[in-house]
Amino acid sequence: MNRTMKWLAAVALGVGLAANALAWPTKTITLVVPFPPGGSTDTLARAIGPKLQQQLGQTVIVDNKPGATGTIGAGLVARSEPDGHTLLVASLGPYVIAPHLLKSVPYDATKDFDLLTVAVQAPNVLVVPAASPFKSLSDVLAHLKAHPGKMTFASSGNGSSDHLTAELFWQQTGTTGIHVPYRGGAPAISDLLGAQVDASFQNINAIIQHVRSGKLRALAITSAQRSKLLPEVPTLEESGIKGANVFSWQGIAAPRGLPAEVKSKLHAALVNAINDPQVRDQFVSVGFELVANTPEQFASFQRAEYERWRTLIKARNITAD
Repeated sequence: MNRTMKWLAAVALGVGLAANALAWPTKTITLVVPFPPGGSTDTLARAIGPKLQQQLGQTVIVDNKPGATGTIGAGLVARSEPDGHTLLVASLGPYVIAPHLLKSVPYDATKDFDLLTVAVQAPNVLVVPAASPFKSLSDVLAHLKAHPGKMTFASSGNGSSDHLTAELFWQQTGTTGIHVPYRGGAPAISDLLGAQVDASFQNINAIIQHVRSGKLRALAITSAQRSKLLPEVPTLEESGIKGANVFSWQGIAAPRGLPAEVKSKLHAALVNAINDPQVRDQFVSVGFELVANTPEQFASFQRAEYERWRTLIKARNITAD
């Protein structure tokens, strides 16, 4: 084969590869949610699924693979073919918490995924029952300092965002409380409403309706600025508690090794889906903030969050048990 023929063959191969990449998707796209149906992450996947389907012209399904704090589903995605047809839609747990909390996970959170975007984030809110004697954050701090290790804080489970927020709060204020883990946010909130526990740092979207109805009292929020939904509730930072800003977030990733063209097309479709007016209104109305950042921004954010929670979990000797 002469030089010209070799060149033409190389060009043809390149055109063929580009055509194959640009032809993506070629089959059903599966959004793997590593948690049971009904939670915030599942809701996000089911909200963006139809929008992706409209844009990409292929069926998009949600597949719930719960277990081991989200690591079973995350591991399944990490081992999948990196062709853009299998995606992970997960909260921060599998990405930055579980690797430090569990003795072993079936993937490397920093190496086995092509991170695509952080879709949404939401702050946590310190809430107490309506009949609680605590009327302000100052009341809570005074009680914690006068009665260390006595006040109970509910969470949706060991290592959850609400649990780690409480641990961070105690660390930054030099106080201690009693962590009461539940099997999910719903039973934790149920006992909080019934005044079976004293307080909790819950995701704003999970408790906003109870605050509005007067069943729970919001005392502080973990965002840098006050929420438009709870403008009267001060941030921890403005109350003098530094380093305790926390967001629960949902990110979308694929197995490591996506072709560049597929990654670009997929990211654009995800950003459009997240910013769709119907999706935006659904999430913003309950306290979420849309993020829809770039893969590079997600990677930088993951590194910072990974180290932050690793340090806290080690310092506080937090386990999954």
